[in-house]
Amino acid sequence: MRIPILPIIAVGSLAWAVSSVVSSQPKREVTEPPVMPPRTSFERTIAAIGLVEPSSEAIAMGSHRHGVVEKVLVKLGEEVKAGQALIKLDTRDLEAELEVGRAMVVEAEAKLAVAKAEETQARRNWEFAEKLKDSRAISEEERTQRETSLAMVKAQVGSAEAACLSAKARLRMTDTEIERSVVKAPIDGAVLQVKVRAGEFVSAAAAGSAPWMILGETKELHVRADVDEHEAWRVNAGAKARAHVRGNPELKVELEFVRFEPLVVPKKSLTGDATERVDTRVLQVIYRVVGAMPERLFIGQQMDVFVEAIESQVAGRP
Repeated sequence: MRIPILPIIAVGSLAWAVSSVVSSQPKREVTEPPVMPPRTSFERTIAAIGLVEPSSEAIAMGSHRHGVVEKVLVKLGEEVKAGQALIKLDTRDLEAELEVGRAMVVEAEAKLAVAKAEETQARRNWEFAEKLKDSRAISEEERTQRETSLAMVKAQVGSAEAACLSAKARLRMTDTEIERSVVKAPIDGAVLQVKVRAGEFVSAAAAGSAPWMILGETKELHVRADVDEHEAWRVNAGAKARAHVRGNPELKVELEFVRFEPLVVPKKSLTGDATERVDTRVLQVIYRVVGAMPERLFIGQQMDVFVEAIESQVAGRP
């Protein structure tokens, strides 16, 4: 009996191929994620990305005038009161102008005093001429000349008064510029960011540039939630909402509705999801953080927000 060598070789080759393929496959093990994703407890929910912000919103400070910073009067994280000085610009040029302005005021007041003295003398001369009953004691020409001199001196007094007012106004203007060189806090709050140092230049017309100091009222925090425009109609003003801290969903806070931002805007807070569309527009809903706040809750931190949604309706039917 002949041995079927070719079929045996074929079967052996097939077995070797199958064994090689199976052994080369990667071993997949079921692993638990390092951090469990947050889960909602609402039956119907809307997921949104939230951003922690001060209740006053972040106030990017500006300056009334440009100049070199002489002193930074606050520190990062410091609590400030409304009207408290934050930075002081170099005002040596303004202080020199102030001295010139004071000298001009003194000069203008002196000229005014001289003009008033001349007016007093001219008035006496004219009144003396008017009191003379005998027309032969003074000629009509002299009488007219004294009256004209009085009118001219009155005009000089008016001009001197205007010059004095102008000098004082310039002095007040310089005083105002010196006062405006000290940037003050508009509200009670905390210094959230400081990006300016003594010796650096601050511009009064730096629109669009990075702010050199940010303030905000942090005793009460808000969460600005971006709700996709396709689900905006499902958000109810009185609905419950909850926010979870990124990286630790066990840290969560209850939210209370504050207001809707009236303008739907392009989405700016991106999650990095591959399916996320950057051309999406969002409705921004402002919530207040109620109850005890986690210690590690920071301004500008992203949070996962879940909002209880109203029941879905299509064409007026539940």
